[in-house]
Amino acid sequence: MASTPFELNGKTVFVAGHGGMVGGALVRRLAQENVKLLTATRSEVELRDQAAVNRWFAAKRPQAVFLAAAKVDGILANNTLRAEFLFDNLAIATNVIQAAHANGIEKLMFFGSSCIYPKMAPQPLREDTMLTGPLEPTNEPYAIAKIAGIKMLEAYRSQYGSDFISVMPTNLYGRGDNYHPEYSHVVAALIRRFQEARVSGVRNVVVWGTGTPRREFLYVDDLADACIHLMKNYSSDELVNIGTGEEITIAEFARLVAATVGYSGEINFDTSKPDGTLRKLLDVSRLAKWRATTSLKDGIKLAYQAYLSESKQAGQ
Repeated sequence: MASTPFELNGKTVFVAGHGGMVGGALVRRLAQENVKLLTATRSEVELRDQAAVNRWFAAKRPQAVFLAAAKVDGILANNTLRAEFLFDNLAIATNVIQAAHANGIEKLMFFGSSCIYPKMAPQPLREDTMLTGPLEPTNEPYAIAKIAGIKMLEAYRSQYGSDFISVMPTNLYGRGDNYHPEYSHVVAALIRRFQEARVSGVRNVVVWGTGTPRREFLYVDDLADACIHLMKNYSSDELVNIGTGEEITIAEFARLVAATVGYSGEINFDTSKPDGTLRKLLDVSRLAKWRATTSLKDGIKLAYQAYLSESKQAGQ
């Protein structure tokens, strides 16, 4: 933890990626803090454009940055759009981190992903297992880009003394999730699939894989709260896992989502489709003095309500 807490009160804070699920949660949580909030749409600053990012930072002069902007999606998108995932995420990380350094940013938080850990790393996943083995092939480009961002922060801390920190969220869900029928994460995909099946009267829903992989899920507003806690109290080149420390099989999770949505039909598993990593649970012992407060059951209810609201607004 930091020897001297970082004071957010009165600071100008930039949330990069405020339109995404994580960025949106950070904006909601920062509303409870006395800060001047900065956000920017892609039309205002294209984060993949180094010159544009440098100009924006020089003009706006943020004091603290949450680098939540990223190209993110599920297994299919990660495995299909490999070049885009690598280039876009590398460009965003390098441009924002360098601009933060060049403009004297006081503190920056970079968001990694639990896919940075080796496919066969011991469970629960400890932070020091990064780069100790091969990655899961389906999301390797995204993981490599995130590892590069983490290593950039380590290098800037070492060379320049920058107060830059990295956090590693587990699987997230909640308001602002991506419900694309093909390119969504498992939580959003299942909420949409079961809701559409319930409404249309379909009596059989197919879930990718065997259903046996075990996953950990964190409600995104809990993540935001953990990030504010770490921004204020943590300063080290060691990354920090953020999760619940609890896991559930995909099959059990699918049944929980189905019950929440009110779907009572059959659930079948397409074993010809990839499972991804068989188990992914984070060791959260480094995340001292903070625990998630939203249970998985309550979080899925909130996520389902958000899906209904967001779908209605989008005219779906």
